[in-house]
Amino acid sequence: ETYKFSELAGIFSEANKRLNSMGGSIDTTAKKADSLASKPDSSSVAKADTTKKTSLADKLKQDTTAAGKEQQIEKYRKENPLFSYLQPAYQQQNGQTFATNRATVGYAAIKDTARINVMLAKVKGMFPRNCQLAWTVKPEKEAPEVLELMALKSTNRENTAALFGDVIVSASQDFDQNGRVEVSMGMNNVGAKIWKNLTRDNVGKQVAIVLDGYVYSAPNVNDEIPNGRSSISGNFSVEEAQDLANVLKAGKLPAPAHIVEEAVVGPTLGKEAINAGLWSFIVAFALTLLYMIFYYNKAGLVANVALVVNLFFVFGVLASIGAVLTLPGIAGIVLTLGMDVDKNVIIYERIREELRAGKGLRLAIDDGYRHALSAIIDSNVITLLTGIVLYIFGSGPVQGFATTLIIGIISSMFCAIFITHLLFSWMLGKNMKITLWNKFTENILTHTKIDFIGMRKTFYIISGALVFIGIVSLFTRGLSYGIDFAGGRTYIVRFDKEVRTDNIRQVLLKEFGQEPEVKTFGKNNQVKITTSFMIDDASPKVDSIVEAHLYIGLSPLYKDKISQADFLAHTDKKAYGKMSSQKVQPTIAYSLLVKAYYAVFFTLLIVFAYIVLRFRKWQWGVGAVVSLFHDTFIVITIFSVLHGFLPFSLDIDQHFIAAILTIIGYSIMDSVIIFDRIREYTTLYPKRNLQETMDAAINSTLG
Repeated sequence: ETYKFSELAGIFSEANKRLNSMGGSIDTTAKKADSLASKPDSSSVAKADTTKKTSLADKLKQDTTAAGKEQQIEKYRKENPLFSYLQPAYQQQNGQTFATNRATVGYAAIKDTARINVMLAKVKGMFPRNCQLAWTVKPEKEAPEVLELMALKSTNRENTAALFGDVIVSASQDFDQNGRVEVSMGMNNVGAKIWKNLTRDNVGKQVAIVLDGYVYSAPNVNDEIPNGRSSISGNFSVEEAQDLANVLKAGKLPAPAHIVEEAVVGPTLGKEAINAGLWSFIVAFALTLLYMIFYYNKAGLVANVALVVNLFFVFGVLASIGAVLTLPGIAGIVLTLGMDVDKNVIIYERIREELRAGKGLRLAIDDGYRHALSAIIDSNVITLLTGIVLYIFGSGPVQGFATTLIIGIISSMFCAIFITHLLFSWMLGKNMKITLWNKFTENILTHTKIDFIGMRKTFYIISGALVFIGIVSLFTRGLSYGIDFAGGRTYIVRFDKEVRTDNIRQVLLKEFGQEPEVKTFGKNNQVKITTSFMIDDASPKVDSIVEAHLYIGLSPLYKDKISQADFLAHTDKKAYGKMSSQKVQPTIAYSLLVKAYYAVFFTLLIVFAYIVLRFRKWQWGVGAVVSLFHDTFIVITIFSVLHGFLPFSLDIDQHFIAAILTIIGYSIMDSVIIFDRIREYTTLYPKRNLQETMDAAINSTLG
């Protein structure tokens, strides 16, 4: 049930006066951050003007004829600390002002709600014991930056709602006889009895539908409802009605929902990131096409046709399943291009070997495809399994990367094997000349006789030294964990001039009480700030407090003065200020870290099992896993040794894990190609000793 504002208006006025008498004691936890409130800044109720729900302070600000405008604003805010931010729900009629008979007690800008919550908590004892104040879950369309504060009433001893969601048996979006959108709701027998009494006692009043402390809807009761069947009508869109129906169907959930991870990217930074991602894709694509033509001549053109077709397949599948193309997804497509070319390289090198052995072109092409098939299938199946593991254990952007990778592997198998072979057959049928080299690339890596196995002890020493350095570094310097795994807040902030990261650390040390991590992000006027300041505080006001501290610390570093509203705003025209933010609670960070370990462990386990299955000896599987561990450990070592010395981030986050699993995919592809050749040579030359066979296999696959 709800209170009417007319029943509480006097209490709110008294609360405003008491808060004024408290003076400086209000919100001591955020004293410094809230000191901005006393400044005549246009940020307060910034966009409420268009809705006529502005505070008197803002009206004074608009009155250019008022003498001493700034002083009047300052005076009003000191005398009316609550009403400076919460506009009471008064109405004017015939020149008189009176409190409304609705459950809405006031309006406020979204960014001021945390401040108002703190002030109301100070005067909670002034309100009736059964009164609870709750914000609406989202703003109205005509006031996109304003929330309503509503007064809820409890009429039982437990001081809880009269009805909980567990009595609702059905809820759905529907249409009334006039075609207007509504929500239909049905209750069980117990709920219907309570609902009958509740609606009888509240005809002409509002009842509120509340989930996790937010009001989703507060419809008026028109009549007593005796049978538990109700309809909620209003100015709904179909989507809003469906959302409300879902809230009603949620039932009495055992636990409330809390945001444990969130990310906000401003349109400017998002557009720049998309452009950078697309350019990386275009450049990678163009360089790949040019390289294939240079190295493999006309056969390179055939590979390029398959590459273009594969690209259309990937985008076609993504569109058909409704996948969202993220920046990691673009990276997955770029990687797909490389893997598609890899398959053509394996095939073409085998064809070149057959040609050097004196076979005719048609037979060389057929034998080249036949001999390359096992290596292609083995290496790509393992990479596919790696992608599946990444999809299962990753989240968000990493799943986007895994999705494009899986789609790309499957489609590139078809394009590299079937389409290129089809084109070669067509060209042979037309008696067209097919070349797989030019004078520069004809004999590259064809007559090498490097004694790899004989030099193994030298390589053991080199690898052992690198591994030792890595172990020492991991125990002494450790790794720089990103907020994905450590928890905290990250802000991308852009300045109107070049800045020094050490200056930013110093000013934020004073604000946060701890030194944040500050790194240049892109150009010298843009930085990435990571901090764990107040990350364990789950109160609703904490985000606005941290951002206020951030603004206080950084605003003096701007060449031109920037307001708090402009610093924090996310608009298309914004050039400077906070460009994006990300927050991860320590609990979800630990969960992501555990998932990352699982992802790497299961990938290595799958690789071992597949290699043993395909090559019939456990020694092959152990060799492959040791090789993978070696390759990935060297990369991790580099990130441990060099973080803090290089002018860009070497943080360990979910994207790093995706990259590590990709390295595993590439590493196993190289290993499988060599393993496949060793197995082939063992069959062809059974009397040759193993060391000679291995050396010959590695030398023949260098190309």
